[in-house]
Amino acid sequence: MKVLKIIAWIALGALVVIQFFPTDKNESYTTPETDFVLVNKVPSEIENQLMQSCYDCHSNNTVYPWYSKIQPAAWFLEDHIKEGKAELNFNEWDNYSDRRKKSKLRSIIKQIESGEMPLDSYTLIHRDAIFSEKEKEAVLNYMKTLKDDLE
Repeated sequence: MKVLKIIAWIALGALVVIQFFPTDKNESYTTPETDFVLVNKVPSEIENQLMQSCYDCHSNNTVYPWYSKIQPAAWFLEDHIKEGKAELNFNEWDNYSDRRKKSKLRSIIKQIESGEMPLDSYTLIHRDAIFSEKEKEAVLNYMKTLKDDLE
């Protein structure tokens, strides 16, 4: 029993200590001219869904939840955001070549159709990020139209 108590105190101490190791915040208060929504003149209903479901991990501005201030959750979020932005950054859309845009659109379509995006770990807490069937169909149709226009 004494060993468990020592382990618990060490774990608690470690939890307190890691709070002093902050993460980089992915926050920007401007929308660049290269942003997907601006470049493509996205309809408002599609824009709203993309903002709710995609932009937290795939843009230069994340709206952080309360638990982002607590380690190790903050590290987990930072890692997800960095990976998401490395794969696709909607704020940098117009900097992509047409070939890369087509590739990204194919990937977006495939991942939304298969239910890979938005991630389950994200929608678990952000319930408004889940696409209804109607929203999913609208976003997919829009992305397919953009892809066809590039071809």
